[in-house]
Amino acid sequence: MIPAKLTGKPFWDLYLYNDPPIWEAYIECAKYFNIDAVMDGYFPLTFADEETDPRPWETFIIIKNPKWIITQDSYQDNGKRIWKETVNVYYNDNPPTWGVQPEKIGLPLVPGKFEPVEGVKPVDKGPEGLKRMIQLMGDQGLVGVRGGAATSGFGGEDSVYQYFDHPELHEQWTWEWMERAEKRFANIMKLEVKPDFLCVGGSGTMIFNTVEMVRKISLPAVKYVTEHAFRAGIPTHVHSCGPEKELVKIMAEETDLTIIDPLEIPPMGDCDLRELKLKYGRQLTLKGNLHTTSVMLNGTVEDVIKASQKAIDEAAEGGRFVLSTGDQCGRDTPFENLRAMIETARTYGKY
Repeated sequence: MIPAKLTGKPFWDLYLYNDPPIWEAYIECAKYFNIDAVMDGYFPLTFADEETDPRPWETFIIIKNPKWIITQDSYQDNGKRIWKETVNVYYNDNPPTWGVQPEKIGLPLVPGKFEPVEGVKPVDKGPEGLKRMIQLMGDQGLVGVRGGAATSGFGGEDSVYQYFDHPELHEQWTWEWMERAEKRFANIMKLEVKPDFLCVGGSGTMIFNTVEMVRKISLPAVKYVTEHAFRAGIPTHVHSCGPEKELVKIMAEETDLTIIDPLEIPPMGDCDLRELKLKYGRQLTLKGNLHTTSVMLNGTVEDVIKASQKAIDEAAEGGRFVLSTGDQCGRDTPFENLRAMIETARTYGKY
């Protein structure tokens, strides 16, 4: 949200029209605040041989007003227009919501009127595009891309129902996800310019998944990617907001993961930074975990400094700690609070 806000443009310019794409706005934001950037999967690296939907989807605007732009995809089949069962909502001042069922926001499944989306700027999401992003980032930080595996096997109520309703498919899903991970990892290793790290996280893993679900479906692929990346000298990264303590344990004891964040504290998460450092600080680099609302959004500069110093005191000894926030900062987070965290890292954080 902060990178988008810094552009001064409606958020839909970035997320719908690629003007600029959000990953370019992120790099400009990193330079503006002069942070050590860890760009976790913003750039959507795509390979030509990855699965694509063969249907000729087109995107149409079905609602446009000062608050939001709502789009819906459709394609022609024997002269009949087929509409996707979900819509995407692009807001003026917030990141979009994708995959919304139309009836949940008072819309019919088939729109009464629509117009094509025009003016979308083309972007190269392939290897040359990645090379350009790494060049743009320069010495400001690291560029990560999806590594082909993710800790979060299920990310919503429909997929959770699928898991419990179709246990006969568990083995098939595990095999399919492993196959995709192996294929994507092989493609990444063939790149002339490789990403700085690979992302194998899943937002809200332990919100939508039990430990059993993680172990059964997603962990085999995560173990494969982290092991092979480690052998190749490429770090791996998990971002998983929400409860994360059990996931940290699994990643530390059963994988070759390099770094994990955001280690949120209650009530959003269940992590105690000091405890995690004592238990897993030798196996994992820990990244976090300033509270994004009570401290970063609503706190004073003094609150931010105090919380930053506390996190450093709890986790910096021995290294393998990155001071950061617990998940992303809200749009209206005061810039002076962000600068206070950064300055505290540079001064109090030296050891």
